[in-house]
Amino acid sequence: MEQLCQRAYKFLQHSIIDLMKQITETNFTFPKCTNFYRGKVRDLYTIEDQFVVMVTTDRISAFDVVLEKGIPYKGEVLNRIASLFLDATANIVPNWKISTPHPMVTIGYNCTPLPIEIIVRGYLTGSSYRSYRGGARDICGVAIPNGMREHQKFEKPIITPTTKAEIGGHDTDISKEEILSKGLVGESDYNQIEEWALALFKKGSAMAKERGLILVDTKYEFGKIGDKLYLIDEIHTPDSSRYFYADTYQELFDRGEPQRQLSKEFVREWLMDQGFQGREGDSLPPMGDRVIESISQRYIELFEKITALPFKSELSSGQELKEIEQKVIEALSQL
Repeated sequence: MEQLCQRAYKFLQHSIIDLMKQITETNFTFPKCTNFYRGKVRDLYTIEDQFVVMVTTDRISAFDVVLEKGIPYKGEVLNRIASLFLDATANIVPNWKISTPHPMVTIGYNCTPLPIEIIVRGYLTGSSYRSYRGGARDICGVAIPNGMREHQKFEKPIITPTTKAEIGGHDTDISKEEILSKGLVGESDYNQIEEWALALFKKGSAMAKERGLILVDTKYEFGKIGDKLYLIDEIHTPDSSRYFYADTYQELFDRGEPQRQLSKEFVREWLMDQGFQGREGDSLPPMGDRVIESISQRYIELFEKITALPFKSELSSGQELKEIEQKVIEALSQL
């Protein structure tokens, strides 16, 4: 808790965070909207069953639970980073993005999501290390050798898929063999998305290295239109990925100390310190202003590190919802 709070005061250029500047819910009425879905973080509007308007809100979730308060600028940070990486990897895999008419919005093709997520891990950390520490030596069908330490690099990245949770549920680890035997994804499609996922991870790792970061692990989601596969949702954001600082990785690893990281893991760790892990009967701890500001600063920090640009919000003061609606309607009229 103390460490979280202290970080809020380390970035003087962003020391004043408007804690009221949050968009945690939208209720737009877009022309020809045929469906609406509210996820843990995103509000999705389907247009004529052909297109999707994805509004990345300031909601934040951990352990598959939406926390009680939003995080200023989080939606903008996530959407702008995801947009950058979708553009940077479009030559590797076709993706769903058409345009970003607003810093919190992406418009794209309406794909039918595959019922799994592909997680690529370059290091033994996070939930994989917690499983390993508990005795697991097989994660999603991938054998993990004895004697590994927390944050240790794998010889080569591994793929650990999960099922996609139903509303209010939890993602569940699953192996490639189970995916194929249950018919969740066809073998040809699965082999293709594995190949793409590793190529995306390689590209993301190279971009991170240029910025002094290590892409530790990340998740990818894929969907289809007819028989064609697409990369969907977000990629390489702090909600879907974990980054370490490269310059201190080896020193901290050798000393067995926690890594300096940019990801949502610090939110999970704070929650665990407060006794919350998303278990039945757990109660969400209150989020004070200092914690909210600290989390916001961490998202801004990652934006600046991964883009090599100073963060300057592109939101209009006090007019965000109206501006989103206007810009989306204008963009949809061009489709």
